[in-house]
Amino acid sequence: MPSLTSVARLSNPLMLWVDVALKTQEMLLSSGSVIQMRTGRMAKAGLAPSAADLAEFQLMGDEKIAAAGESGAAMVRQWHSSHVSLANRALQQWILSAGAFLSMAGSVTPAQAAERSDAFVQATARAAGTASRLSGAAVRIAREGLKPIHAAATSNARRLAAELRG
Repeated sequence: MPSLTSVARLSNPLMLWVDVALKTQEMLLSSGSVIQMRTGRMAKAGLAPSAADLAEFQLMGDEKIAAAGESGAAMVRQWHSSHVSLANRALQQWILSAGAFLSMAGSVTPAQAAERSDAFVQATARAAGTASRLSGAAVRIAREGLKPIHAAATSNARRLAAELRG
């Protein structure tokens, strides 16, 4: 279970992007070592791979397909649960602020203009606040998509490194 500080840290979109960047770096480093180990294994096997080599080579393709499928599904789930409703709300609030602006522009008296300008400012602030949350939704989509690929790359790196040692 994540600690309270990690939950608070990951509620900030900037920190979520930092988390995605760190996970991406870890995944890329793990992928590099996996590629190196598997390429070395292929070179050693040459034209006569063993049954274990063939199983490892088959696993490479199966893992990539599985991780890509899981990643796509995770991003669609996250997108559907957060981004669609948030974008819809941002559009609705933008339309409301445009209506408030037109109402303000059609004011006849200074008092009416002042009253309507307050409504316009409030509507615009709500629209801007919702739009600013879109970045948080986008990073959550990226984060969910990265999880299966990161998990596969780091577990492969650990497993293959252990095989080389033992």
